[in-house]
Amino acid sequence: MDLQDLLTFTIDLSLEVGQLLRDGFRQSKEIEYKSSAIDPVTQFDKAAEALIVGRIIERYPSHAIVAEEGNNRQGSDASPNGRLRWFVDPIDGTVNFAHGFPHFSVSLGLYEGNKPIVGVVYDPMRDECFYASAGDGAFLRHDGQSTPLAVSKTDTLLHSVLATGFPYDKHSSSVDNLKQTAVFLKKSQGLRRAGSAALDLAYVASGRTDGYWEYKLNSWDYGAGVLLVLEAGGKVTMIDGSPVVPLPKGDLLVSNGRLHPLMQETLNAI
Repeated sequence: MDLQDLLTFTIDLSLEVGQLLRDGFRQSKEIEYKSSAIDPVTQFDKAAEALIVGRIIERYPSHAIVAEEGNNRQGSDASPNGRLRWFVDPIDGTVNFAHGFPHFSVSLGLYEGNKPIVGVVYDPMRDECFYASAGDGAFLRHDGQSTPLAVSKTDTLLHSVLATGFPYDKHSSSVDNLKQTAVFLKKSQGLRRAGSAALDLAYVASGRTDGYWEYKLNSWDYGAGVLLVLEAGGKVTMIDGSPVVPLPKGDLLVSNGRLHPLMQETLNAI
């Protein structure tokens, strides 16, 4: 398996999809709703996913695909370490995209079993492409140049900038992240809620933020970002401390490593 070839393919695909999203950003949106009244999908989500899945099938027809809008495939190709599966989010941050808020991303992650081996998160509005392959580090490509990513060295919550998000069933579920957010707001230097989980992980990997947590994430939300953080020297677990795996719904804790025990202790105490 040629990881460099897979990474190049993934980067090129994310850039192609990004152009589609830039073209559609200021166009009229046809909005439908999925799991709840605040979980939208637009025609551009569907078009972007169709493009991604089509390109993957064309290049890697035996790979499995887990995609947000339902274009899933079982696949037939297995490596010594398990199935090769793509986790595809055509627009991570659809609420932002639908409202004209320019913060969203394309997220493409390839896994060998439960191990991430390629991850790309592309912000088309800033033309920032965060990418990584297993064992080769994480990088940011911008203006045609790539620079290595490294997590921050912040070691206290008081001096940290943290990020989070809220589940789509926040109106009806008691697991709504409100208490946790209130506690971290008091403990940290700053708290950010920007609306794209994939970019939240990319920002931890790049040292722009120091930690991130969120409940009930889908595997395609964090499929690519996990590898970015790990390759940049950070730590990713489930909130209960168990190893991170691509689950249909997962509670994720991400940090620069230094803050991990402090964040986990805080979350467990609430």
